[in-house]
Amino acid sequence: MKTISSEVLAYINKKPFLLSALSQGIINLTSLARQIQPEIETTLKKSAKSGAIVMALKRISDNEEFLATHKIIKVLKNIGDITVRSSLTDYCYKVSDTILLTQAQFLNQIKADSTVFYTSSRGVTESNIIVSNNLKNDVASFFENEECLSIEEELSAITMKLPTENVKVSGIYYFIFQRLSWEGVNIREVISTSNEFTIVTDEASVDTAFGVIKNLKSL
Repeated sequence: MKTISSEVLAYINKKPFLLSALSQGIINLTSLARQIQPEIETTLKKSAKSGAIVMALKRISDNEEFLATHKIIKVLKNIGDITVRSSLTDYCYKVSDTILLTQAQFLNQIKADSTVFYTSSRGVTESNIIVSNNLKNDVASFFENEECLSIEEELSAITMKLPTENVKVSGIYYFIFQRLSWEGVNIREVISTSNEFTIVTDEASVDTAFGVIKNLKSL
């Protein structure tokens, strides 16, 4: 049976940005109730009082889902060092029988140079490496027999150190992606370990992305 509470909950669950804003208490519930009232009445196929919608919103904002958002914010306030690296190139290669050996040989070549940036990820059919631009000739030499699917240049990487409890709180990455998307940041690649998280974006967007991530500490 459809009720005001169930329809308001269904509406809010379809709006992740609204969900987050409600959890932070930055939305006037009365104004929101008036705005969504026509849609709620349409789904209910009957009239719904604004006051009843306000009460439904209040109950939703107090439930465990919203409390979980507060847990996320608490974790993000303890983000550690944030590191930015620019002038990067992303190479995408087709997975082959020799791709791992090629990467190992390439790593052995550059391991003594602590100034360069290198990271890699592998899927089912593709393998990516992201490196400093000054390694372009080395990449061309070592991977000359591998099938290159794409090359993306003028990229930057932002690495953040997450507190160890991040692995026990669901929604951390979603929350970060949400904020970046909200500011129009296009994420090219994502690389993560247990307690470190790296995004790769266009160099034109890196200042905006850095500002978003830095501001997570002050939510």
